[in-house]
Amino acid sequence: MNRGTAYRALQKYDEAMADFAKAIEIAPKDEMGYIERGQTFVMQKQYTEALADLSKAAELKPDNTMAIRLRGFAEIGLGDWDKATADFTAVLQKDPTMRRPMNGVGSCFAARRNTTKPSPITTRAWRSNPIPTLRKAGLHLRNLSANYEKGIADYQQTLRINPNDYDTQQRLQYAQSALAAKNAPPPAPTPAPTPQPGLFTPLNIGIGLVVLLVLIGVIFVLARRRGGGEDEAASSGRIR
Repeated sequence: MNRGTAYRALQKYDEAMADFAKAIEIAPKDEMGYIERGQTFVMQKQYTEALADLSKAAELKPDNTMAIRLRGFAEIGLGDWDKATADFTAVLQKDPTMRRPMNGVGSCFAARRNTTKPSPITTRAWRSNPIPTLRKAGLHLRNLSANYEKGIADYQQTLRINPNDYDTQQRLQYAQSALAAKNAPPPAPTPAPTPQPGLFTPLNIGIGLVVLLVLIGVIFVLARRRGGGEDEAASSGRIR
């Protein structure tokens, strides 16, 4: 079984499953083989198979909180929030300090709150220890549905119970910033640059024609003057 656990840590699930199946075959009354295989099913999101193994483990040893806790996560995967809450609550009754079952209760409460009215089971679980549950509910709503308003309300309620909860203060600030960014008006479009006139505009063409005509006139006058000077020189040479 230890080799199967090592295979699972390396994400070699087929090899791990083979070892756990062999362990169950050798010791069918030992709950640990079912727990290890059930946990591997949960990690692969095969929740129906996980539920069967973990329920068998809980049947073999009802006081094994690991089997009940993992079964709660399988029930979350199947969307059975009430059964998951009942399993997590049973674990917390035996050890109220366990963090994962409390997070599981929070996930159940948040999911039910985000879809339908919380069931009596989830409500009782919330009332038994509201601070961690509310914090988890707010985190769930913020991350999975971007429903920042509900998440902020949960964080604020948590801070009313315990104003010195620094972790919740940080989460509240983050959710408020995300909500502000979500509701911010879209940025004004950048105005398109004004196209600059090209070289060949009507004005430039007109100026060019005027300059050209002036140059032609100057050349013509100079040519006339040069031609007249040559004629006078030839005439005076013939007279002498």
